[in-house]
Parts: sequence; C-alpha cells; structure tokens
Amino acid sequence: MSHSVMSPGVDALLEQARAGVRRLTPHETVQAAGRGALVVDTRTDLQRREQGELPGVLVIDRTVLEWRLDPASAWRIPEATGYDLEVVVVCRQGYCSSLAAASLRALGLHRATDMVGGVEAWRAAGLPMSDHPADVRH
Repeated sequence: MSHSVMSPGVDALLEQARAGVRRLTPHETVQAAGRGALVVDTRTDLQRREQGELPGVLVIDRTVLEWRLDPASAWRIPEATGYDLEVVVVCRQGYCSSLAAASLRALGLHRATDMVGGVEAWRAAGLPMSDHPADVRH
C-alpha cells in the first residue's frame, strides 16, 4: 500500500539546510578552531574507528547534539557559553553535518555551520589526524 503524501525528499531538505550558509573547507575549519570556534565531530564510534580522530575537536553524538550545545539546556557542555558561539559541525562526508548545523541555527546558534566534504575531505586535504583519544562528551 503506497502513501500519497508528497515529500520534497532528502535532497531538498539538504538544499534548504545549506541555503545562505557559508560552509567551511577543511583548511577554513582549522582556521576557525584557531580563533576559538567549537569544532564538533558527530560521527559514530564505528566511523571514527574507521577514519581516525580529528585533532582538537569535541565528539558529541548526533542524538544529543542540541541538548549539549544549547546554552539554555540543563544538559549543556561547559563550552556552550552563548548563542553567539561559532560552531562547525563535522561528519563523515558533509551531509548530516549540514542538517545538524541547520538544527543548531534553528535553536538560536546563528553562527553554526559545517565542513564541506566531512572527514573524507579533511584526509584528502592532507590535514593531520590525531593520535590521542577523542574528547568525547556524553
């Protein structure tokens, strides 16, 4: 039995999430971290084991991202100091990070963006990976 509900589809959702947003390249993400931006890795444990860890990022599971970064949330991390915080979300390929960043902007974190191409692009750019355990926030 097919449903007749018309969906714009995930591609349209992604396009809407990225509309008018300046997404950062891997090199720009390094620069953003250097000026104090919070770089947040939302990859799964399995993806991080397969691809490796990024240096200097916070690992926050996608399922709790909004609660950890909303400054008004009782479950926020200490770094979630205000809605003016610059946040760069990183994922494996740069798709779900766009949706996550849009969700953060909807919360009021108006400077939230994501990294184009995800960790695959980071590695392709020859940027360093970390040999230290990740800073995982639960």
